[in-house]
Amino acid sequence: MKNPAVTAYIAAFPAQTQVQLNVLRELFFEEVPEVQEVISYQMPAYKKGKIIGYFAGYKNHIGFYPTARGIKAFEGELSPYNWSKGAIQFPIDQPLPLELIRKIIQFKCVEK
Repeated sequence: MKNPAVTAYIAAFPAQTQVQLNVLRELFFEEVPEVQEVISYQMPAYKKGKIIGYFAGYKNHIGFYPTARGIKAFEGELSPYNWSKGAIQFPIDQPLPLELIRKIIQFKCVEK
């Protein structure tokens, strides 16, 4: 179920950013139909028993936070992006890499 606080969070951004944040939001619901949407650390967060990931909007990028294990498992595919052990930055002026994000979400759902 969609959380009104996440809707309000997304609405606070410029239109282009809102589009990308909504695409990311929908991807969580598509991949994990039972996902719980909450605000945690002042960001949208998605969990199913455990945290699957977070995202946040910024002026020049979308931050995606699938936790350190989610990033470590896909390090080889992250070279086009700025990333660290806990975050991936997707430039606001480029399409989101939906297949990569989808794979990370799926991995997070089955990791132990």
